[in-house]
Formats: sequence, C-alpha cells, structure tokens
Amino acid sequence: MDIILLERIGNLGSIGDVVSVKDGYARNFLLPQKKALRANEANRKVFEANRERLEKENAERRGESEKQGEKIDGVEIVLIRASSNAGQLYGSVNVRDIVMGLADKGHEIDKRQVVMGHPIKTIGMHDVTIALHPEVHVTVKANVARSEDEAELQSQGIDVLAQMFEDEQKEIEEMAQANAVDPTLEPGEIPADMLDQSDAEDDSAEAEEDTSES
Repeated sequence: MDIILLERIGNLGSIGDVVSVKDGYARNFLLPQKKALRANEANRKVFEANRERLEKENAERRGESEKQGEKIDGVEIVLIRASSNAGQLYGSVNVRDIVMGLADKGHEIDKRQVVMGHPIKTIGMHDVTIALHPEVHVTVKANVARSEDEAELQSQGIDVLAQMFEDEQKEIEEMAQANAVDPTLEPGEIPADMLDQSDAEDDSAEAEEDTSES
C-alpha cells in the first residue's frame, strides 16, 4: 500500500514522503495512529494544504521531546531480581518494569515509547532505548541485580558475573593445589604426610587393642 507519512517513521522516511508498505502494517498501525494517510489524489491535496501546519506541530513536539530527553538520557534505574548463580533471572524484566522504574525516578513514559527487542533475562547493566519522538531517542540504563550492594558494584563498572566466575575459578585452583599429589613420588608411592597419618592411625588402633585386652 502507498501511504503519505505524517511524521518520520524509522527507516521509511520523513513527513510528507510517499512510501510503499505492507497492507497489514498500514491498516493495523500507521493509519489508525494517524501516522500516515493513504496515498491517493484527495489525500495528497489535503496533506499539501496542511503541510505547513503539520511540519510546525512536528517541530514543536520534537522540541518538547528534546527537552524531556535531556532529563532522561543516561538515567539509571535499579531493578532487584532473583537469579541463579549463573546470573539467569527467575523471570524477566519487561517494558512495564522499565516504565515503572522511570516513574519512580520522576519520569513519566508511555510504554509504547520503550524500545526493547526482547525482555532482559540476566543480571547486569542493560541499555534501553526510549523513543520520545520519531526523531528523538535517548538511552537509559537498567541496572538489574540481586541486591542493592550488587547494583552498586555494577554501577561502578564492575562486571559482577565475571567477578563471580573469577572467584569460583580461583577457589577451584586453590582446592586443586591443596589436594595436589607430590610430582616427585614414584607411581603407587604414598605421600609422606598421608603415610604419617596412616601410621598414627595404626598406633592408635594398637593402643586401643592393648587397652581392651588388659
């Protein structure tokens, strides 16, 4: 379907452009939300008669959105969630969570302005786009953590998951070193410390036997 854009739409074009889109996209989204008109002769005349007013209104909305964007851009919202040791959330963070998080910071955003390709399913710092106007997009930070302390670390730039992995690896290495076998031993030879312990256990057993016999 050929349509006339009444505002800038993604990669389609700017206000006044005549573009071709899928019928469903036009009928279900662009036309009902008055973002476009069918590209017929009558609508072309209507658009041209109102072009100046439409462009002025669009410029005013863009200006208001730019002011709002200055306040929102870079805002960090903390979302405390339960997760596995691997950092996978028991659930997810969705558009509604972002809207509520921004509202707690004093920023009223319509859920349709939140651009998320998919829900957030891991702890960490996540960039979320807020489309305040077709020509004004800003980014907020979703700090998803299991505790306030963890959120503070992430806010400081520390990768909590990476730190957890490093700590686990260090612990494994320390355990491996503690249980390491002496490389100087011959195959089948018992380490001296284990031998001493074995002798001590034998002596203790013999002592118990002597006591019981007497």
